[in-house]
Amino acid sequence: MKQLLILSGKGGTGKTTIASSFIKLSSAKAFADCDVDAPNLHLVMEDFSTPKISDYYGLDKAYINQDKCVKCGLCMENCRFDAIGLRDNYEVDYFECEGCGVCEEICPVDAIELRPVIAGELKLYDDKKIFSTAQLKMGNGNSGLLVTEVKKQMKTAIGETEIAIIDGSPGIGCPVIASISGVDMVLIVVEPSISGINDMKRIINTAGNFGTKIAICVNKYDTNIEKSNEIKDFADKYDIKFIGNIPFDIEAVKAINSGKSIVDIDCKAREAIEDVYKKTINMLIK
Repeated sequence: MKQLLILSGKGGTGKTTIASSFIKLSSAKAFADCDVDAPNLHLVMEDFSTPKISDYYGLDKAYINQDKCVKCGLCMENCRFDAIGLRDNYEVDYFECEGCGVCEEICPVDAIELRPVIAGELKLYDDKKIFSTAQLKMGNGNSGLLVTEVKKQMKTAIGETEIAIIDGSPGIGCPVIASISGVDMVLIVVEPSISGINDMKRIINTAGNFGTKIAICVNKYDTNIEKSNEIKDFADKYDIKFIGNIPFDIEAVKAINSGKSIVDIDCKAREAIEDVYKKTINMLIK
């Protein structure tokens, strides 16, 4: 199974828009949304049956047994994350607790223990096609581990298929690193702006460490022709495959706002995306 990951160095570049279009164009039987902090691929995909939902456990969190606690205050004094406070009793702020275990180790009466806490939920839609995604709960970390579970869930459920398309997270952090691991190709969607170019360079450096194929396309290229040309020149200079330009199209905006992908309508952006798709797939399967 060839895995195509669509990334961007920053949010708002149109990564999910292009991912949803590729899924439709390829008739992919397996796809995933690895932006577990704010998944949105489902908003522009066809209706699925009710998903299978399973709990995801992230970092263990400290729990104070009030029946054992002697209120010595050592836990609060030694918590470097300021996760323990005193009201009527010593209490743990689960949003601040990092599960380091210092409080458990230092408690003289064994009143503190680390307990597993549900940090999010995995969702698997299995209705002829496999769609794997997840939602991290507010204030929880370890999204990189959850991304790994999303990919593993997709691969286990589908077994063998020709192509899987993965919508990744913005940025270069743990979720992105977990998304890149094991894929065959990364398509980087760039917007023609100063921040877009800087973030493109960062994600290229990150993906380059994995030895995977890398290609670039520019979305909304005609909003800044000068920066779009700068992106292409950068790709040519460093021998990175430049796949193509996609224009800004108000009809595409209307399609997304109505819950459709761009390839569900006739517009100039669709034609450009179809060309980018063909070049991307040719590069992926070689």
